Amino acid sequence: MSAPVLVVGEALVDIVGAVAKSGRNGKVQATPGGSPANVAVGLARLGVPTELVTRFGTDAYGDQLGAHLFGNGVQLAPGSVDAKFRTSTATATLDAAGVATYQFDISWEPPTLSLSRGCPAVHTGSIATVLEPGAAAIHDFLKSLIDQPVTVTLDPNARPSITPDPVSTWSAVRELAALSDLVKLSDEDCEFLRPGQTPEAIAQELLTAERTQCVVITRGSGGALGVSRDIQVDVPAPAIDVVDTVGAGDSFMSALIAGLNARGLLGEKRLAGLGAEDLHDVVDYAVKAAAITCTRHGADPPTVADHTDRWGA
Repeated sequence: MSAPVLVVGEALVDIVGAVAKSGRNGKVQATPGGSPANVAVGLARLGVPTELVTRFGTDAYGDQLGAHLFGNGVQLAPGSVDAKFRTSTATATLDAAGVATYQFDISWEPPTLSLSRGCPAVHTGSIATVLEPGAAAIHDFLKSLIDQPVTVTLDPNARPSITPDPVSTWSAVRELAALSDLVKLSDEDCEFLRPGQTPEAIAQELLTAERTQCVVITRGSGGALGVSRDIQVDVPAPAIDVVDTVGAGDSFMSALIAGLNARGLLGEKRLAGLGAEDLHDVVDYAVKAAAITCTRHGADPPTVADHTDRWGA
């Protein structure tokens, strides 16, 4: 078995409350979540060996998280489960269109970060990259990987409720992006971090960093844009009936990594040789993974079989 992809970041429980079309509150559900944890589950469901470095407790929510991660084949790094920690939560409220807004009760302090021999990729992002003391640990870890034969991917997944200042947040994103080979943003990230700038302009800004080779920007029902220094692809999204958008961006991210892994573009290659056809195909694969998730409740990323059943081989 090949060495696992390493995912670093928060695992928490999403407490999801819907607003029914009538305007009344709907049913409340507690489901495992956290952007990096969702990416780890998505990768494992797509057949990619995955290890998650995170931190949660042994309370009821922590037990729920642990069962979910182990049940989906995600390895947990040593120290990720700690009885001294209280498991974090995110309260997600869905509007009548199924779009989520979040309020967080979270602390973040990862166990020791290290790279296993042969690890093809390290992924991080979301709250873990901005909330101290863990954010500094992630920054130092990514700096230590500069000369290592591993591909680094980043999804800032901006949360204005946690980092309300877009100027300082963008500065932090730029610093982490410069340590990453691939950066994924959503259109909502772009609107918050760089208001008035086009997605193409934001991608080109990030690509000025020597290490950054590719930027992918998701646009909800508008599909996604993939940009490298000499390639740009625009991939439409399929028409679907949306249940909710919880976890859709994370499913996109995991499918993007899985698609690049299947093409042998991770590890020491660091996306070298990524051509227009490869970029289009991996972005299309990721768009369709996100679409499947949007047809289901909560952060429920697809398996390989789900892809085949819905979209064909």
